[in-house]
Amino acid sequence: MTRFDPIADVILHLTPQDIPAAAQAAAAQSLLDTLGVMAAATPMTAGRIARDTAHALYASADPGWRARLPFDGRPVSAAGAAFAAATQTDNLDAHDGYNPVKGHIGAAVIPALLALSETAPTLSGPQALSLVTIGYEIAGRAGRALHDSVSDYHTSGAWNALGVAAMGARLRKLGRDALRQALGIAEFHGPRSQMMREIANPTMLHDGSGMGALVGVSAVVLAEQGFTGAPAITVEDAEMADVWGDLGQHWLITQQYIKPYPICRWAHAPIDALRQIMHDHALVADDIARIRIRTFAEAAALFAGAPQTTSQAQYSLPFAVAVQAAHGSIGVAQITGAGLSDPAVDALRRRITVTRCDRHQALFPAHRTADVQVITRDGQRFASGIVHARGGTTAPLAPSGVEDKFMAYAAPTLGTPRARRLRHAVRALQDPGSGFDAIARLVFEPPG
Repeated sequence: MTRFDPIADVILHLTPQDIPAAAQAAAAQSLLDTLGVMAAATPMTAGRIARDTAHALYASADPGWRARLPFDGRPVSAAGAAFAAATQTDNLDAHDGYNPVKGHIGAAVIPALLALSETAPTLSGPQALSLVTIGYEIAGRAGRALHDSVSDYHTSGAWNALGVAAMGARLRKLGRDALRQALGIAEFHGPRSQMMREIANPTMLHDGSGMGALVGVSAVVLAEQGFTGAPAITVEDAEMADVWGDLGQHWLITQQYIKPYPICRWAHAPIDALRQIMHDHALVADDIARIRIRTFAEAAALFAGAPQTTSQAQYSLPFAVAVQAAHGSIGVAQITGAGLSDPAVDALRRRITVTRCDRHQALFPAHRTADVQVITRDGQRFASGIVHARGGTTAPLAPSGVEDKFMAYAAPTLGTPRARRLRHAVRALQDPGSGFDAIARLVFEPPG
């Protein structure tokens, strides 16, 4: 037995019956949430460019590796479909995440599942949820291992590629050695891109998940044909043993957060704090003279200027808090088009100050916290105290809240009837007799 053997056993041989009901429910919830975000991102410029690029560059001459683009329908390669859907999802910053890795699993894993499912048309619902679970468990641990062993803060594509490779190896029924090669290839080529560079200059690169998905699927194709790439240091290094020791026993998928807003998670605690103050004291935007925010350094470093693009808006703490103050909610409309030049929002943004606080820094990255003080025009001061961002294990969203979010995101693009059918199909996946083809019929047709 090597250190890799028990990891391979879980990836290749875990059955749906081995996965606790709570983990299966979490897998279905993450799938539903990510599909809603993916659907909402379909009309956005980044998603359109990614789909057109996949169609131009990442087609497949092999029917066995052909896949359709989600909410588009054009045939490309499985790797191309995963790349396009992950890039599209990543560019609407409303997808789930995992605090210990300061990043995102579902943005790569769910698009890859859709692409890989096109190569396995008889996939059952429980099998699909098992694949989702494996993807989250492997990506989350690979991310923890990489963060524990290097000094730079890299994007999620660096490690969620391994979750995609594990899913693909399981779906394609690769042997133990081919799985090992796939993980090694995915780790080697995973994009070790600089996250804080993207934070400082927000672009459509976002968190690298598009390239992570492309690399993960490509690693499976390469390994299946005999290409070598082992070992993955984040998986097999002796110093990483503690990260992997509870695989198949402790379920990281149950610890993901769900975002209430399409904004960088680092800005959510200030949004929630302001939301609570305004609710408790019956304030409206015109009542507010100044807003003071204290939070951790990474959140304080978010884009401070007036956003000119959706990417900048999603990585701007002052802008997000100003939108919440002005409109009482934050949705796709507020971070796109005319929402970027709303004069009421800009006036509020200019009255917000953000500072780093040691108390919040000590809680990061396990928690995303902030405290907010609102000074009104008549001189009153209201303080929030420490607030944890909603949607995580500390302040979870109810399942009904996740479904409401899905409908709010998916229905404008897909129409309410189709969004409802997709929601029902995801709910049914835990049924032993269900098939993933019910999802495919609703996902791979273009909107309208």
